Amino acid sequence: MKRREFITLLGAAAAWPLAAHAQQAAVPVIGYLYSGSPGTTSKELAIFRQALAEAGYVEGRTVAVEYRWAEGQYDQLPALAAELVRRQVAVVVAVPIPAALAAKAATVTIPIVFSAAGQPVKLGLVDSVARPGGNATGVNFFQAELGAKQLGLLRELLPTAARIGLLVNPANANVEGVTKDVEAAASAIGVQIDVVGASDSREIEAAFATLVRNKAAALLVGADSFFFNRRLQLAILAARHTIPAVYFNREFAEAGGLMSYGTSLTEVYRQLGVYTGRILKGSKPADLPVVQSTKFEFVINLLTARALGLEIPSVLLARADEVIE
Repeated sequence: MKRREFITLLGAAAAWPLAAHAQQAAVPVIGYLYSGSPGTTSKELAIFRQALAEAGYVEGRTVAVEYRWAEGQYDQLPALAAELVRRQVAVVVAVPIPAALAAKAATVTIPIVFSAAGQPVKLGLVDSVARPGGNATGVNFFQAELGAKQLGLLRELLPTAARIGLLVNPANANVEGVTKDVEAAASAIGVQIDVVGASDSREIEAAFATLVRNKAAALLVGADSFFFNRRLQLAILAARHTIPAVYFNREFAEAGGLMSYGTSLTEVYRQLGVYTGRILKGSKPADLPVVQSTKFEFVINLLTARALGLEIPSVLLARADEVIE
């Protein structure tokens, strides 16, 4: 072998580890922006990761994830979204509405996959459900629109109830829609709605004090990730003050809440993973229609009902997807 050929081969061999390292380091990065706290959706995140893995993206191997948690402080979301934009992530997964709005305000170029318990077109997240346009798409999971149904469940349980509380988070962009829907449904059946707001734990305590003072017969908890993070506190306060309550997903009933009716979060997070995988493979958000989640769950905690001294009507028990005993 000539000296020049030997040097060429030696140089190529030296470059192999560098090329391999560069290829290994060039994994796509997902930015995950959540309005709540770590650990509150661990089960759902596992579903999200599974859907990603089925698309060929395994966290820590073929994809990296940068997590940002607002811990219920929605005013922190714009700064957290800006961090992910500076990080130049390949896609931002934003959950739920407050995070989605912060991500949308932070970038018009990086793809966004959102979950929204509201009307994504009205909120300005997409141009239309069928043709999102722009850089965002995701899942609309109809929690904010279910207030009338949840109110009806409370009325079936307590047919003589004349005054029912509605707990909302004033910091959430869906608050107006939730309030109007519930008040309209209440007016149709002759029920008075007491709207109380809370954006931190102390305000939740104060809201229950107001409900007790106003002699509310029951409580409807509006869809909000902050309330989801505080579901144990809400269940404890409802039990302490003997206030029957209905919540917006099954995790509340599992935490000791009386009843829940809402979208299956398992299906929502699976679809978030599917869409994120498709975008990483080259699909554009503008071409992916917003998924309208249609899987709902009605859960009753019979132990809580007994503790409250309530007898659940047999027709409600028959309609429940699950009864916790």
